[in-house]
This record gives sequence, structure tokens and C-alpha cells, in this order.
Amino acid sequence: QVQLVESGGGLVQAGGSLRLSCAAAGITVSIVAMGWYRQTPGKQREWVALDTTSGSTGYADFVKGRFTISRDNVKNMVYLQMNSLKPEDTGVYYCNTRPPRTNWGQGTQVTVSS
Repeated sequence: QVQLVESGGGLVQAGGSLRLSCAAAGITVSIVAMGWYRQTPGKQREWVALDTTSGSTGYADFVKGRFTISRDNVKNMVYLQMNSLKPEDTGVYYCNTRPPRTNWGQGTQVTVSS
């Protein structure tokens, strides 16, 4: 059974940084494309970042240049470094395969104050 556990969220001022972590069990992140997603207030869950098995990455336009996705294949974890955070980045962040094929975890709350 696949289990994804996100952590690292919190309250940060605009312009600050956070690093999110995703611990994966029941799935080997080194052999699947992984992504980060978020659900902001009043919106549906949306894709944020992608890390393919070939090492290439992709980002939604609203985070490009500010967020960086990475993975640690030994630890079987995926990360999202978020810099220059904006209040509109506030939401619950999730990891999953890209496209999403597994059960969603509980997510981690990110709150950016102005």
C-alpha cells in the first residue's frame, strides 16, 4: 500500500522560505515521475512542480523561479524548496506521482502572511 507523508509546512512571512518533505512508502520514487501539488483557499488542487525519472523538472508558471523540486532516491523522499513566498502561496501542499496515481496524503499546511 502506497503511503505519502508530507511535512515541513508552517507559518512564514512573505518573502520567506520553507522546505517541504515527502516521505514515500510502498512506491520507489526513483522509478516514477513525482510531483508536488497544492490546494489554495477556494480553489481545486493544482499541480505545482514535477521531477521526472530522467532528472528534468517542470514548474507551474506561478512558482517558476521561486520553487525547486528535488528527490533523494536513497531516502526515498521528495522535497520542495520554496523561496520568495507570497501570501497567494498559502494552502495545503501534497506530493504524489505525476500524473497522480496514488492515494493522497494528509498534506502539509503552508501559510504565508503579508
